[in-house]
Amino acid sequence: MNEAAALPADVEAMTYEQARDELVSVVTRLEAGGASLEESLALWERGEALATRCESWLEGARARLEAARAARSDSPD
Repeated sequence: MNEAAALPADVEAMTYEQARDELVSVVTRLEAGGASLEESLALWERGEALATRCESWLEGARARLEAARAARSDSPD
């Protein structure tokens, strides 16, 4: 199953920084407690989607760095 396809459209459109900042907010709200079970579950699901989005950005950045390193090592000095 492709996790990226399962992300809500608004999360899929986020930059890394937007997803990270909202994820921090979600975690803070969960840690504070006081939310109903239903609210907590919705927050948890949102946090999972945001974490997946952040990971996808980081994987893309990692791949770009590896490609740049490979290109540099393949080029003559």
